Formats: sequence, structure tokens, C-alpha cells
Amino acid sequence: MRTRGAAILAVFILSLAEAANAQKAGTAPPPPPTGGNNGGANTRQPTTTFPNDTNFPQQPIFISGTVVLSDGLPLPDRVKIERVCGGAPRLETYTDKKGRFSFQVGNNTEMQDASSPSALNGPGGPFGNRNDIGGMPGQRSASVERQLWGCDLRAALPGFQSDMLSLSNIHYMDNPDVGTIILHRLGKVDGLTISVVSALAPKDARKAYQKGLAAAAKREPDEAQKDFEKAVELYPKYSEAWFGLGAIEEQRDHTEEARKAYEQAILAEPKYIQPHERLAWIAVRDSKWQELVDRTDEWLRLDPLNSPDVYYLSALGNLQTQHWDIAEKNAREAIRLDPAKKNMRARYVLGLVLAQKQDYAESAEAIRDFLNATPDLKDAEVIRKQLAQIEAAAREQTAAKPQ
Repeated sequence: MRTRGAAILAVFILSLAEAANAQKAGTAPPPPPTGGNNGGANTRQPTTTFPNDTNFPQQPIFISGTVVLSDGLPLPDRVKIERVCGGAPRLETYTDKKGRFSFQVGNNTEMQDASSPSALNGPGGPFGNRNDIGGMPGQRSASVERQLWGCDLRAALPGFQSDMLSLSNIHYMDNPDVGTIILHRLGKVDGLTISVVSALAPKDARKAYQKGLAAAAKREPDEAQKDFEKAVELYPKYSEAWFGLGAIEEQRDHTEEARKAYEQAILAEPKYIQPHERLAWIAVRDSKWQELVDRTDEWLRLDPLNSPDVYYLSALGNLQTQHWDIAEKNAREAIRLDPAKKNMRARYVLGLVLAQKQDYAESAEAIRDFLNATPDLKDAEVIRKQLAQIEAAAREQTAAKPQ
């Protein structure tokens, strides 16, 4: 039985390949804004496109709204606004200090289909704007609207659980205000989504950082990198600028340089969550499983309440390092924190863990759930063969039980 479980796990890397590729350079989130009342719209995460849309450049759709706390107290921090499609959270923007946000969708033609397997575990590239030319307006708007099918909007702030707003019925020329996202307080966490030490940066360093953000939004990575480097030279503890530099390096597929920049951001401010998150995704992409375990352990220490992704990634790392009990516990927690079933890969990981623990019946059930939710997955045939092996093991196990 154990040999069968090892064989099942051996082909697991095949099904991870596309998910990890979704996290390669060009998928890092943009650096967060440090001020202004525009909700950080210029640092949005561009959206995905569909292959058949390339003949019709897209007409942007604008989305705005407000984030409030359920207890009526002021927001303790600026809040991430994420668009979740197929289980993949994509950073769109940040709120201002009063909870207002706005961003535009559909201004990029270089991203993948949001329904593809490679989009399951990560966002598209961080930078990129283009002017829309040609094509009929109706065709352009329909193309953008398709990007929102099956997507939800949520707020992300450590220590809080977000309501979800569906974007499936958003249409071009609709009122851009989608309403209010409510955050429900969960408990105390140690991590920070917005850098504290960055607020102490001197004027010249802040100016360089803001120039870097503007250059990144204009798809000028050379200028952005130069400005971020200047900012950290002027203020070595500028964790947000280090994070911005890491995002630029990751976009260019300079993995080691990105890693060093993110680690400098952590060195400057250990509780700043974003660089921990990116380093975890880099570890997935590079199949560095023990590093993934270490990164997610630290991420969980800082924020055990806010994100199902950290439990999913921790389960993945512990599966690959053969810590079956931890992997099972965290996969189940990832599923519990995802009642809308946005990331079905957590069920796949759970199924593989249970196969290793010789609980073949529940393993088969979890993997069937995953396949039923993602029938067009590129590696579906490979996973069906895995499932057939597990189902056969379940039948053998049942037959071997005393009557």
C-alpha cells in the first residue's frame, strides 16, 4: 500500500507545474501605495484575457467601492483589494485611509485566461497599461466583462474576514460603485500589511519611491528599478521600496535578485507580510519545499487568520517534505477558510496527503471533488489516472477488512 502511495505522489509534480509557473516573474504584485486618495489605482494588478479576444483590444471597466469594519470603528490600516478568480487572488489596489478604493479592469492584453489551470494559484503580471484602439466598443466591453465571470472582490487585512462581492454581473457602462465590503474582526495578529518603518522615510527617499511606483505603472521597469534603488540607498530601512524592487526583479525573472530584495524588506521590517508571501510563492515555483515550509511557518506566525492561501501553501510544502499530519491539518484549514470553494487545489493536496496516510476512500472523494470543479485542467488525464489508482486501493482496503 505504501508503495502505491509513493507512486501517486511521484506524479504530483506534473500537476503543480502550471500552478507554479503562474507565480514566475511577471506575477509579483505591485508595491503598495503610501498615500493619496485614489485608492492606489495606478498600482493595480492587471487582469487576465481570453485567447479569442486578441483581435479586439479592450475597453476598461472601472470599479470602485468602500471597505468598512463591522464594528463601526475606523480602519486600522490601508486594506488590500483583491479580485479572486478560480481560487487565485489578484491584488488590484489598496484603499485609502478612509476605506475608499478604485481601479480599472481590462487594460492589459498579455495575461492568461483566468479559467486556465496556470491561473489557479497566482495573479498575472504586475505592471502594464495600454491604450485601447480599434475594434467595436461592444466587442471590447464584452471581452473585458468575460474576465469578471466567476470572480469575486474581497478585502484583505490581517485579523479580519472579508465579505465577498460577486463581479459576474458587472457590465461596461454600469455604475462603477460596487458598494461596501465589510470586514469582520477575527482576533489579534502580529503581521502588518502596510509598512510602518516606511512612514519614517526622509522626503527624498519617499519622492524616489513614488517615482518608482509611477514608472512601474507606466511599464517602465528600468526607471522603476532605478528609483526604487535610489529610495533604499537614501533610506536602507525602506521596506516598501525593497518590496517594489523585488517585484520589478521578479517580473524580469531575476529570481535571486528578487529574493534578496524581499529579504531586505523583511530585514528592515520583520512583521511586514507581503515579502513573506512573495517568497513563499517563489519557493513553490522553484520546488524548494523545505523553504516553502519555513516561509509559510513564519507567515502563519504573523497572520494565522486572514488567508487560506498560507494554509494551502503550508500543506503543499509539508506534503512534499512528508510531514503528513501537518499537511492534512493545514489542507483542511485551507478548505475551512474557503467556504466559497475558490481554490479547489486545496482539496487535491488533501487527497494526496490522505493517500499517503492510506485513507484511500476519503482521498478519492477529495480528488474527485477537485476534478469535478476543474474538468478542463490541462493535467486532468494524469490526475484521473491517480484517482483510478487510489480508487483501486480503496477497493482493496475495503475487501481486506474483516467481515
